Amino acid sequence: MKKIKPLAFYLPQYHPVPENDEWWGKGFTEWTNVTKAKPLFEGHDQPIYPADLGYYDLRVPEVREQQAQMAKEYGIHGFIYYHYWFGNRKQLLERIANDVLTSGKPDFPFCFCWANETWSGIWHGLAEKILAEQVYPNDQDLIDHFNYLLPFFKDERYIKVDNKPLFIIYHPNHLNEGAPHYISKFRALAKENGFDDLYVMASNKLRDDIDLKSMGYDGKISNAFQKAWIPYIKKGEYISHYQYYKNRITELLGYKKKNKPKVLTQDAQAIVNDLQFVESNVPTFPCLLPNWDNTPRSGYRGVVLTNTSPELFEKQIEKAIAYLEDKNDYPEHLLIIKSWNEWAEGNILEPDRKYGFGYLDTLKRILDKYNK
Repeated sequence: MKKIKPLAFYLPQYHPVPENDEWWGKGFTEWTNVTKAKPLFEGHDQPIYPADLGYYDLRVPEVREQQAQMAKEYGIHGFIYYHYWFGNRKQLLERIANDVLTSGKPDFPFCFCWANETWSGIWHGLAEKILAEQVYPNDQDLIDHFNYLLPFFKDERYIKVDNKPLFIIYHPNHLNEGAPHYISKFRALAKENGFDDLYVMASNKLRDDIDLKSMGYDGKISNAFQKAWIPYIKKGEYISHYQYYKNRITELLGYKKKNKPKVLTQDAQAIVNDLQFVESNVPTFPCLLPNWDNTPRSGYRGVVLTNTSPELFEKQIEKAIAYLEDKNDYPEHLLIIKSWNEWAEGNILEPDRKYGFGYLDTLKRILDKYNK
């Protein structure tokens, strides 16, 4: 079995930018939502608190060094930086990657996931407000985009698969509908600049039965966790027979019940039990979700995975490794983790005050066993 290489998604939104100042108030960062979170139901574990790294500012190089050292010590092979190129040379949150490139630090592998979707205020109650629209205006913008990425691709730290820079597309359908030849032109530019090709991977946004091969992709991130989750989301809230008839009688008597908003919660144990990784028509890499609670961003519109724990994370890792064991034709055994530091979505590997290094300890212990 090839060495398992975990890659963790990495959010760069931990420093102020003018656009966020304008939209959400002066000094806004991801921590703004994290620190103002409140428990929305009995037993709701909010707010959550960072442990060893604190409420960091990613403009500080030492913070990035600490993150990379921590990730390396616990078996993470590299970070997947979210990359925001909206078209017409418009970028957001690019500073951190630029600093990593120009400084040469940290000495830690990385690649990009192009988060090619429009930013709206939907998760904050502003569904009609377009903050930054994703467009694909012309070939010149495509060339400009590639030329921006090229110094990163050439960097020794940039993750490559057989001399092909790994480039992940978050929203394959959006790109295919907006610019169907984008990938083929990117590949041509890569070859013109000395690479064998690009290794283009679709994110976990699309189902695993989508024909991504014909769309020009070399691989995809598994959608298995979402597939296991969907049936539970569709079931909605359970109401007992007693409560149902009590509600009906109350309505018939003309009493209006004051509805208190409720957060949609799902039991992570049930979802992980149903989790099953399957192949698509391109190499499909398992994706793990250690935890989830996006109520700091979305309030009562959020979704909470309950009963998450390092022990349940271990079960996911074991399932992912079992799936990869016979994939000898895969160029790499990549294990995708979402995410390293999406704190406002309660989706983290970084140590918090509740579990400390629990998730990282679990990952390291299992990797040590399989990667001897």
